[in-house]
Amino acid sequence: MEIEHKAFWALKMCNFNIAELKNNRLMQMNALEELRNDAYTSSLIYKEKTKSFHEKRIKGNKEFHEGQKVLLFNSRLKLFPGKLKSRWEGPFLVKKVFPHGAIELLSKDGTPFKVNGHRVKRYEEGVPRNEDIEEGLLLDSMEGVQLMTP
Repeated sequence: MEIEHKAFWALKMCNFNIAELKNNRLMQMNALEELRNDAYTSSLIYKEKTKSFHEKRIKGNKEFHEGQKVLLFNSRLKLFPGKLKSRWEGPFLVKKVFPHGAIELLSKDGTPFKVNGHRVKRYEEGVPRNEDIEEGLLLDSMEGVQLMTP
């Protein structure tokens, strides 16, 4: 009898209302489902944006003309690839572009050879450094700085 009384008292203290708990749990599950849907849609948006950026960058650079520098993909490096070794060789000079995607390149010793247009990509040269301009910019930015001497 004493145990039943304590259980009844604990039930009253917790305000154990089954209908209210059920509604609360359903609200939490709906909120969780909304979060999942939001995460799914935002990941789809992110994937679409990165895919369009990647395709724009790749598809836009596949038109070659004579005299342009390109890099050639080395497909024979698959057996023993070095960890940091690049699969792209070059730069090579484009000698002639054929209508169906084949490209004739000039090697470093001057001999021409044909390759598939899918195996080449445009060679982007870096911006040339001009030491005088960089030193001038550095000195201009250092004018307001005072060096502390001991």
